[in-house]
This record gives sequence, structure tokens and C-alpha cells, in this order.
Amino acid sequence: MDSFWGNIFRETDEESVYSLLRDIPLFDELSSGELSSVKSILHRREYDPEEVLFHQGNPGVGMYIIQEGTIEIVYEPTDDTLAELSDGDFFGELALLNETPRSATAVARTESVLYGLFRPDLLGLVRRDPSLGVEILLRMSQVISERLIQTNEQVQQLREQLSHLKEAARGT
Repeated sequence: MDSFWGNIFRETDEESVYSLLRDIPLFDELSSGELSSVKSILHRREYDPEEVLFHQGNPGVGMYIIQEGTIEIVYEPTDDTLAELSDGDFFGELALLNETPRSATAVARTESVLYGLFRPDLLGLVRRDPSLGVEILLRMSQVISERLIQTNEQVQQLREQLSHLKEAARGT
């Protein structure tokens, strides 16, 4: 009996992808039809624990959206964890704008389901539907600028901490 009711009220995979996209700032203002266009160019992939999505230094080819699971972003030279991302997070969006090498390695820490949005597919969408493409690229520039502002604030805080440490070292 429970499984019957569970199946009635459970989101279908297609509905869950739409929900996932609606929660991402790049796509949160798109209409259902526009979301459908984006969904059509996504690539679903499952990852096992400890499976590497990409290595630092690999060419960036697209962004990833985590439907479920945990992904760790690791700076390889020091093996430091830069971020731990999970359900609903996205990363790698800079690769949609250029193909510069990845600045870190991404590793699945749990069984994970991700959707990839790759640069060639996005560019094809931009050619087919320029107004949708412009809307997505504008939102992407807003997200990237917000992240850059946060990074600049963190760098400024680190500079101030370093300055205080230098002053304290001179005083002893």
C-alpha cells in the first residue's frame, strides 16, 4: 500500500530535473519552455565514490549540477579541500565561457548523480535561441561576478590578517 501511494506522489525524474534547474540562479527565472530547452542539452551521469570528475589542469569543457551526492573540490599540489558541494550545488560554470584549464580536481565522495552542461551544447542553444542564450549568459555573468566579489572580500581579509601577523612578528 505504501509503495502505491509513494509512486503517486513521488516526483518523476523529469520533474526532479526541472526542480533542480529552478533552484539554480542561472535558470531560476526561465519559463517552463525555456527550462525544457536547457534540459534537452543536459547530460546525466552517475559517479561512484572516489571517482574523479576531472583533474586539475584538464581543459574546462562545462559545468556540473549535483542532483544528489557529495563532490569535493581539491587543490592538487597541497591536497587541500577547497569546497565540499552537495545536492543542488553547481560548479565549473567558467568553462562555459572559455576552455581554460581546471583550477582544481573534482572527486565524488559518495554515490552521486550529476548533470553536465557542456560548452558546445550551450553554444548550439545560443545559435538556435539567441534570446534564451543571452538570458542564460547574463545570469551566468551575474553569478560569476557575485563569486568574484566574495573572493575579493576573502582576499582582502587574508591580506589584513597577514598584515597583522607581520606587525605582531616585528613587535616581538
